[in-house]
Amino acid sequence: MATGIHRGVTLPAGRVAAVRDLTREFGDRTVLDRLDLEIAEGEFIALLGRSGSGKSTLLRALAGLDDEVAGEVAVTGSVAVAFQEPRLVPWRRVHANVTLGLHVPDAKARADAALAEVDLTARAGAWPLTLSGGEAQRASLARALVREPELLLLDEPFSALDALTRITMHHLVLTLWSVHRPAVLLVTHDVDEALLLADRVLVLDEGRIAHESLVTARRPRHRDDPELVSLHSTLLAALGVSPQGTAT
Repeated sequence: MATGIHRGVTLPAGRVAAVRDLTREFGDRTVLDRLDLEIAEGEFIALLGRSGSGKSTLLRALAGLDDEVAGEVAVTGSVAVAFQEPRLVPWRRVHANVTLGLHVPDAKARADAALAEVDLTARAGAWPLTLSGGEAQRASLARALVREPELLLLDEPFSALDALTRITMHHLVLTLWSVHRPAVLLVTHDVDEALLLADRVLVLDEGRIAHESLVTARRPRHRDDPELVSLHSTLLAALGVSPQGTAT
């Protein structure tokens, strides 16, 4: 099987990333099994799956962080990642964390603008350990956005936040997405979160995409929207979970 991670390649019009026959094995366990996926410009995708289904492995492959994958990974433009943990460098202040590794002439101005967008201007000089969980994740988002990515990868960035902070972060991510229009791939365990945010929801099972649902409800969305209620049941079934929360 051919192997390669290609950056800056030409994909079909309207596509920012594609994987073909993507396979990843850990010992005798196959986590990704000849997986195919295309991501369109400006598309917001949510990726669901049971723990260990390969969601984060796929994200790491797209980010170029795993050189042990087999198959083809093609990305047309720049990629940025925000992880479950903010991963801020504790000995650098917030502003310095946002510009970390950014080598462009206007790095400071870009960072100032990104921090303003996530409402952290007043905390630019703060040390990471003094930030709340929500503030730290906003700083992580600013660090991703300052790179002006064509593809933004979000690896469960809201899972450690309290319910009210998660709602605030959902609104922030949608606002930033609507302004910058990167393609987004969000890894999540939360079906409601996927339906509230994404245009397309994928379910990963046994290393392949086992289900796909398109979400056409207008934003802002509400959980009691009939389309979302129906899709919620469909996705739970695809995940092998009953509406009562038990395995099917």
